[in-house]
Amino acid sequence: MSKELQMRAAINQKLIEMGERERLKELLRAKLIECGWRDQLKAHCKGKNRPFK
Repeated sequence: MSKELQMRAAINQKLIEMGERERLKELLRAKLIECGWRDQLKAHCKGKNRPFK
């Protein structure tokens, strides 16, 4: 495993142990909803689901 992957794994493990990973995910989710990104992404995806002609 590369040094970078080892570092990422160690950081991820610490975040999980401290309970910060879930808190950060929730904070990110709330910020993305707040700025409208989620709705914009949904609208974009709906536009892409049209069948090919």
